[in-house]
Amino acid sequence: MSVEQQIEELRAELSACWSRREARQIEAELKVVMAEYERLARAFSEAIQ
Repeated sequence: MSVEQQIEELRAELSACWSRREARQIEAELKVVMAEYERLARAFSEAIQ
């Protein structure tokens, strides 16, 4: 699964979540995946320059 797909899936889970505890867990996972996305985007940007 791509990082973009993971982000979309986690956002969908978060929007359908009823439990605050589960929402915090999903938010934490989303934060990690988004940081990875940013890292990959920076690396790609540097590679094409």
